[in-house]
Amino acid sequence: MKTTLLLYFVLFTAFLACAQTNSGGKNRIIDETKKAEKVDQVISIDKVWAGHPVGFCLYTHGKRQYIAYYNADRQTVLGQRNLTDDKFDLHVLPATTRETAGGTSTVVGWDSHNFLTLGIDKEGYIHLSGNVHVNPLTYFRSKKPNDISEMQQIFEMVGTEEKRTTYPHFMLTKEGELLYHYRDGGSGNGNEIYNIYNCETKSWQRLLDTPLTDGQGLMNAYQSQPTLMKDGWYHMYWVWRDTPDCSTNHDLSYMKSPDLKNWFDAFGAPISMPATLDQKSLIVDPIPVEGGIINLAARLVLDKNNHPVFVYHKFDQTGNTQLYVAQIKNNKWEYNSITNWDYRWFFSGGGSINSEIQIRDFSKRKDGNYEVGYWHVKYGNGTILLNPQFRPIGKVLKPASLNSILKIEGTFPGLQVQTAGDIGGESEENARYILKWETLNRNRDKPREKPWPEPSQLYLYKLKTK
Repeated sequence: MKTTLLLYFVLFTAFLACAQTNSGGKNRIIDETKKAEKVDQVISIDKVWAGHPVGFCLYTHGKRQYIAYYNADRQTVLGQRNLTDDKFDLHVLPATTRETAGGTSTVVGWDSHNFLTLGIDKEGYIHLSGNVHVNPLTYFRSKKPNDISEMQQIFEMVGTEEKRTTYPHFMLTKEGELLYHYRDGGSGNGNEIYNIYNCETKSWQRLLDTPLTDGQGLMNAYQSQPTLMKDGWYHMYWVWRDTPDCSTNHDLSYMKSPDLKNWFDAFGAPISMPATLDQKSLIVDPIPVEGGIINLAARLVLDKNNHPVFVYHKFDQTGNTQLYVAQIKNNKWEYNSITNWDYRWFFSGGGSINSEIQIRDFSKRKDGNYEVGYWHVKYGNGTILLNPQFRPIGKVLKPASLNSILKIEGTFPGLQVQTAGDIGGESEENARYILKWETLNRNRDKPREKPWPEPSQLYLYKLKTK
């Protein structure tokens, strides 16, 4: 009898443990610390400016690799190599002046907005843009396919709405067509413009007859690039901003498209273009001004029904900053907090600011659950484990951060590691490339008084998963 009771007790205890796990209790811990990356290759490239951070570009295309960066003299440099080479062939673009009529600057100032970006069309020609923040178009195209040694400066793409450009990006459609998009106008008053490239005529034209988003002279959209996802549709989201003051961000919004021309809201209803704040069905969460959301502080996945699900941050009812999940239930958006942080990140003002909270990633795991990676100025790095209903059920322990591998070499006070990921395709399984250099942090895009740090070393790292 005692043996039978003991057996019942053991089985009942196991049942409770299993039920707790399956019901999504918040105590699950998944240890993935052994999946650390190791350095497989390092290439020393050049000395670069370290007075403030500005984005560099790395693009792996087939068996070749291209880079764009600012050197120690703040000049724009392009580099190329075959993946079998152990060094880059570097080319400094000649310095030019930026004029009202449409000149091009190839020397960066103090503005951390002025990143560089590359695109490659179907014929292999390399396209470069960047170093603009409400400035005339800066654009170059290679004279030969797969070769950046000779770049031609192009002063116009279409010829209109190109005098006050910001946030340039190239992207490929699912058909392989090259697009270029940018903001026309200033922070708090701008529209998002999309161009498409014709390889036969070597010319650009508008993808749409209207901007993709329109602030109607009252605001502008800080938006993600349309991303092709598992359902074969493009998905994009944004926040509106009323003025150059970043605290005036509001209204997380979303739309999707099968072809980048016809757009729909999250519930499948077609929308007229351009997207505006008046189209209320596009609003995911009506976060008010000073509601705690910074530009593009959101990440998106699709659920099992291919409905969008967001993770983002905003203030809770007590004024602290929390991570929230927004998902569609009963044909409307539902919001739930997935953190309980005792910290308020209030940001305001213009210029490039230093983040105190970052959402690193939001992805579906092989086990059917989801994970949210974050960095917090108070709580550090972490990964939240969510069940298929997007409720927190525990955490995932990840390997040490990349910064533990990429040590700071400089001795100047305040230097930080900067990295740029590869915007091209992966050339090898379980391997990836990044650029690494060191700079001081952002300074609201304003000059710093001397002394300045010595130029830092720019490296290419090849990382492999153990």
